[in-house]
Amino acid sequence: MLRLLNKQFEQVDNSPLVLFRVAFGVLIMAESFGAILTGWVRRAMVEPDFNFTLIGFEWMQPFEGNGMYYYFSIMGVLGLFIAIGFYYKISLLSFTVMWSIVYWMQKSFYNNHYYLLILLCLFMLIVPANAYFSVDAKLKNSIRSLTCRRWCLNVFIVQLLIVYTYASLHKFYPGWLEGDFISIAFSAKRNYWLIGGWLQNELLQKVVIYGGIIFDGTIIILLLIPYTRKAAFVVSIFFHLFNSVVFQIGIFPYLMIATSLFFFPPEKIKGIFFKRKPAMPNYSPVEQLSIAQQVTLFAFFAFFCIQIYLPLRHHLYKGDVFYTEEGHRLAWRMMLRTKSGNLSYEVKNLKNDSTWMVQPRDFLTRKQSRAITSKPDMIWQFAQYLEEQYQKEGIEDVSIKAISKVRLNSGPSHQLIDPNIDLTEVKWQPLKHSDWILSPK
Repeated sequence: MLRLLNKQFEQVDNSPLVLFRVAFGVLIMAESFGAILTGWVRRAMVEPDFNFTLIGFEWMQPFEGNGMYYYFSIMGVLGLFIAIGFYYKISLLSFTVMWSIVYWMQKSFYNNHYYLLILLCLFMLIVPANAYFSVDAKLKNSIRSLTCRRWCLNVFIVQLLIVYTYASLHKFYPGWLEGDFISIAFSAKRNYWLIGGWLQNELLQKVVIYGGIIFDGTIIILLLIPYTRKAAFVVSIFFHLFNSVVFQIGIFPYLMIATSLFFFPPEKIKGIFFKRKPAMPNYSPVEQLSIAQQVTLFAFFAFFCIQIYLPLRHHLYKGDVFYTEEGHRLAWRMMLRTKSGNLSYEVKNLKNDSTWMVQPRDFLTRKQSRAITSKPDMIWQFAQYLEEQYQKEGIEDVSIKAISKVRLNSGPSHQLIDPNIDLTEVKWQPLKHSDWILSPK
């Protein structure tokens, strides 16, 4: 074990890291400009009158007018700067902060991939990815290097191992194994050109169901083994391109293909992409870790312990996470289920006992109206928003109760929120179960 730890601080050729920086910058540039061109910015940031932010960050609101278009354009330019290694650290730090704000600013379009992008940005901030084949290295010779520490490559592998392992384990539930989710998901794509009818084939759906579990559970190990690496890489490309075409999930499939660079020997990457790069100098093996190196290892150990814990934390909460959503986010529960439901609010003026019903769709966008029906935290947030609106209208004392039912995949509908609870009287509890959130017994 000690030898393995020492090995993490050995110098290795930095070609995989440098090439990944280029791909990473190009992809986040595509993500940023693509969000504008596809209308994502308009739907998520411009059209809504009310935004479902991370609870506690309600002050974090989108800019008015064309502000968010300029915001994403700046992120796109930063992606280009990252790709070419121009003021790399400043550009990447700026993008990381701006992307994190976007992530915290809205939940209607929550996606595990957005969270993964933040983690990858943090890793890229602490590794010397601009030490070669960059504008920075040309302008400032002091940062130029042909090598990096081995851990600079391995941290990405460990994170990917966590992501894929949990993606596989989470699929072991009836809705996935019995094909309920895949059947619904593929049925919605029956009108796709060329492949729509093909996706309705039951045999193909079985391949996707069990192939998804096997791929997620084994791909990292197979990429690590030299004898299976090339075949696993080819399978990975096919798998991710299939997901890109069928599920249209942005840059994520291409980002995952790009991370395959970390599994190939650095000399191989150098020989293919950087043929003119000078040979790497000889370095002595690391025999003993310095205090700083030990602290670095401990910091990574603590970080990855948190990463292992987060996808398991739902076991600490009462109820079924598929319904309660407590512990769903930051857990790599990707493309596992579809949920639909009905939601309305019973509002009562406590001063004169008058009661009326409120439909969220009268206040929210179409996407928000669909998302809120199955998300208890969003249901609670909207109740607080309604209370504020009525107070502005002079109705000081109201009770607001949610009448909510939700369906998981094609299963029966179940009551999601206790209809007897006044949501204006309860506080959000991020670290423990809220009893007013219900799930089937």
